[in-house]
Order: sequence, then C-alpha cells, then structure tokens
Amino acid sequence: MKIKAQIIDEAGLNRTITRLAHEILERNKGSENIVLIGMRTRGEFIAKRIHGKIKEIDNSNPPLGVLDVTLYRDDFRTRLKQPEVSVTNITFDINEKDIILIDDVLFSGRTARAALDALMDLGRPNTIQLCVLIDRGHREMPIRADFVGKNIPTSINEEIKVKMKEVDGEDAVYLIDISED
Repeated sequence: MKIKAQIIDEAGLNRTITRLAHEILERNKGSENIVLIGMRTRGEFIAKRIHGKIKEIDNSNPPLGVLDVTLYRDDFRTRLKQPEVSVTNITFDINEKDIILIDDVLFSGRTARAALDALMDLGRPNTIQLCVLIDRGHREMPIRADFVGKNIPTSINEEIKVKMKEVDGEDAVYLIDISED
C-alpha cells in the first residue's frame, strides 16, 4: 500500500466542508427542518464540522446524531470475523425531518443502503439526503449522493483514505495504491 497523491490538504478540507454546509442550507432553504446524522467513524466528525459551519452561517443549531450501521450491512458476516459494533446516538425524533446523512467516502453504496435501513427502523423522515466528502465511483447499488465534496474516479486497485484530526491526527485525503507489486 503506497500513497499515490494527496487529493485534499487541511485548508482544502476546510473549504470543502464550508461549501457543503452552504449547499445543504441552500437546497433545504435554511436549517429549520434538517437534522444531521454522521456515519461512524469519519462521517461522524465530518458531520460535526458541517454542523459547526451551519451554526456559523445560519445562526442555528440543528440536531446532530451519530449512526452505526455495522449490523445492518449485508456483508458484515462475511467481511468481519468479529464485527465491531459502536453506539448509534440519535436522541431526537426523525419523523417528518429532512435528514442529511453524512459519510466520508461513497464507494459501492452498501454502507449507504445499510444506513437507509437503520434510519427507517428509527422513524419516517420527510427526506434522506446523502452528503459525502468523496465519491470515488464503482457503485454496486443504485445510490447517489445529493452533496459531494469531491468526485475522485478511482481504479479498482486504488483506495481513498480520509484522515481526520480527531481520529488520525491530521486533516487530509489521500489516493492510495493497493495493487500488489
């Protein structure tokens, strides 16, 4: 595994999150009916940052939650020998709300599909809008993001690695070569 390129640096990540916050507010005509839900792990921190930007821009404080979809994944039995289950933390009503579901990378669409299942178990939202920092293509499910920080087409031998200060000690997005030499 080797780094091919740094796609986004710290300043670029901050600009991208600011733009995503503006796009979310514009499409939803403000923040009155929105709730933000970040998907564990890095989606949680991206959601917190977008939430902070929305507070600055719109002078509002929409509900913010965290969703763990481990047990909703259709491949968790085959991918993980011992799945690591985290806690979903959504302490507000999602019925008739416009959910902004936030994740770091959109790839096959399986995680997003699992998140839809998990959210529907929690209530009946008005809409669910998907916001991703990176869309790298290679969809296996009919899923598309409503808000995309950056489209980075990748080959099957490449991977996107999002690094967040809260987890990794740095803010950056890297293109990684995972082909075997």
